Amino acid sequence: MSLTELDGKKFAAMVALGAANLSKNAAMIDALNVFPVPDGDTGTNMNLTITSGAKEVQQNTSADIGKVAQGFSRGLLMGARGNSGVILSQLFRGFSKSIEGKATITSVDFAKAFENGVETAYKAVMKPIEGTILTVAKDAARRAVKSAKKNDDLLLVMYEIVEEAKVSLDRTPDLLPVLKEVGVVDSGGQGLLTVYEGFLSALEGKELAEISSQAPSMKEMVNAEHHKAQLHMKTEDIHYGYCTEFMVRFEEDKLKKAPFSEEEFRNELNQHGDSLLVVADEELVKVHIHTEQPGDMLSLAQRFGSLINIKIENMREQHSAILESDRARHEPVATPAAESKKKEYGIVTVAMGSGIKELFTSLGAGYVIEGGQTMNPSTEDIVKAIDEVNAEKVIVLPNNGNIVMAAEQAATVTDQDVAIVRSKNVPQGMAALLAFNPAANLEENQSRMTEALNHVTSGQLTHAVRDTSIDGIEITKGDFMGIMNGKIVASMPDRTEALHQLIKEMINEDSEILTLITGEDATEEETESLVQYIEETYPSVEVEVHPGNQPIYPFIISVE
Repeated sequence: MSLTELDGKKFAAMVALGAANLSKNAAMIDALNVFPVPDGDTGTNMNLTITSGAKEVQQNTSADIGKVAQGFSRGLLMGARGNSGVILSQLFRGFSKSIEGKATITSVDFAKAFENGVETAYKAVMKPIEGTILTVAKDAARRAVKSAKKNDDLLLVMYEIVEEAKVSLDRTPDLLPVLKEVGVVDSGGQGLLTVYEGFLSALEGKELAEISSQAPSMKEMVNAEHHKAQLHMKTEDIHYGYCTEFMVRFEEDKLKKAPFSEEEFRNELNQHGDSLLVVADEELVKVHIHTEQPGDMLSLAQRFGSLINIKIENMREQHSAILESDRARHEPVATPAAESKKKEYGIVTVAMGSGIKELFTSLGAGYVIEGGQTMNPSTEDIVKAIDEVNAEKVIVLPNNGNIVMAAEQAATVTDQDVAIVRSKNVPQGMAALLAFNPAANLEENQSRMTEALNHVTSGQLTHAVRDTSIDGIEITKGDFMGIMNGKIVASMPDRTEALHQLIKEMINEDSEILTLITGEDATEEETESLVQYIEETYPSVEVEVHPGNQPIYPFIISVE
């Protein structure tokens, strides 16, 4: 089989399988992560990044490879998470620019696109380090260029890219001492290899199950149950503790006062941390930095526009959690909470549904109380959670209007330093968590997180249990009701129509992101149909879907 031209349809299939292969291997890649910090999230971050890019490609039905690659690049940039995720986005940003305007590409075009991606990624990194994803990408691109000069078969070029990526990945411990010390290869490079293997399999017509993604040099380690590279590192070795990521959407009035220069901004931020990446286009700038002053980074960036997609993670806490998890696994006798060292911050939140609980935990909640509508936790339950989270400062998110008073009462009867953020639903709780700044004091965080409640529109779909009339809306028992910010805005016998009406009420010209949290009785078909409806009706709004498994509400919706 020979392939001399590559179009948008075939490239879309490559992206889909590359993303699926990375997702399948994300946990294994997490286990390798020791550089630049041992926080164990490289696979997770790269997976979130490429999933965003693949979603854009799925929505782009063009046969022109230039247009498909452009969509992939934009999706990667918007969804980029972590150091390796941002670098991945830049590799394919350069790839996309190289083939812009082309309907199909040859093997030479293909190889040059990979080479251009490497050049773009290296420029984005303030201090490129060899022995990382950058090295694997560079070596593979060089092999591609050599191969394309000899033959016109894209399949063969992709095969050689994969083979060189494997060899380069095996060399990473020789280039980066920390990898050799721990006995692993670079996690970001391994992530890139899984993407390339997915690309090759798509060109060969293979399925996901047929891909083998483990490099021989690490088989023994990743197959050893619970063996994580992070266990060989010390938390105190993390010099800059906060992984800080955000975007700034440029605003013309601010740019008049403070003109933006990507190079000058990168140099300015470089004085405050490491692992710095600054990437800009005409509309926004994306920043990734490890720093001790995340709040200061946000203030510096706010000169140029409005902040969006903020994510701040305490990498010391992440690494400590990995170590603690391993200790708990090998030491069945738990240390009493009173005797263990307290964290600086702990966040307690309330949720119903296993998916929502996982979502809150991933956003930084330290203790999730099971409860919500029809099942309100008591003051005692909340006091217990405040104690269990074992922190010097505790923030409580009730996520239900009926729980706010119990939370406030709990704060008065505990000796802990507690702040209540009066979130009244799940979307507000999520918005508050995203606004949390571990470098700020408790009062500042309470203010920031409370302010965040005003920037999200919340919606729920449920059904009526009796006939009534509220706010001029006639409600019949069995109707499906759409509730927006606590107010009923739709009541219809048809569930789909009620959902559409609710979403219409929630979306306005400033809306950017709509998040669907699916409940216990929301079917996959119904969810897919709803996503398609939103994307077709409101093309400027990005849609995210999370399985919540919550009772009562088939769908919980937030719009930002």
